[in-house]
Amino acid sequence: MKSNARGWLYLLPSLLFLGVFMVYPLIDVFVYSFEEGYNFASQSYFGHGLYNYSYVLHDPYFLQALKNTFILVIITVPLSTGIALLISLGLHSIPKLKELFQTIYFLPYVTNTLAVGLVFMILFKKTAYSDGMINLLIQTFGGQSVDFIDGPYWAKMMVLCIYTVWVVMPFKILILTSALASVNEDYYKAARVDGTSKWRIFTKITLPMISPMLFYLIITGFIGAFKAYSDAVALFGTDLNAAGMNTIVGYVYDMLYGNSGGYPSFASAAAIILFLIVLTITVINLLVSRKHVYY
Repeated sequence: MKSNARGWLYLLPSLLFLGVFMVYPLIDVFVYSFEEGYNFASQSYFGHGLYNYSYVLHDPYFLQALKNTFILVIITVPLSTGIALLISLGLHSIPKLKELFQTIYFLPYVTNTLAVGLVFMILFKKTAYSDGMINLLIQTFGGQSVDFIDGPYWAKMMVLCIYTVWVVMPFKILILTSALASVNEDYYKAARVDGTSKWRIFTKITLPMISPMLFYLIITGFIGAFKAYSDAVALFGTDLNAAGMNTIVGYVYDMLYGNSGGYPSFASAAAIILFLIVLTITVINLLVSRKHVYY
């Protein structure tokens, strides 16, 4: 009994921190989302109901942000995880230079997000003085230049997806190379003695052994992609609604502090919708992991 009390005492600072900075704000946002006509200045409202959710779900800006976020999630999470796995397998096969290449691949992760976004904008942006390096390459191969920053929607979405994959991939490479290094070599030796093909070794040994790390990266990838905002700002500026490239988090921010700001109830409703979406996808992933993840 005394040991249990001591354990709870050690946990108390963390529990207080989580309660004050995570649980209480979540409850507060949930309450705000049902307060209709909330006035930020007078801290008053005229009733409770679902009007805030109805407004948000019918707001064209939110629907556009929802579409952008889902496209970003569907494309970048599997693409970045797959590319990171291929690169990690390549690094694992060259142990002498693995540390050097790990450092090189990890550099984008420690670089400022806005700085990377500025570089991408310079590469893709079409101006009166230059078509940008990417357009120069397209023209070299006989294609027509495209304004990837201020042009068609899918061109802008493609740049955002490439940028997001570039930013998140270093962390995934680091995690997967560590996971591959932890696989017991005896399994591979036994498989080679039996004459097992490389593909079968990969699917029957490597993937099951690193499946917990893959699952972790997929879960955190989904959550991170749904929270995307700074990536879009780095490429398209702060007025994401005008660019048609806003995200759900960007919509929440705009409702609080943007040109249409001062509506915490609408922002809270959008935040709760985002929370429910992320929670649902996480639960689905947890259910799927019971059959495909080996601990």
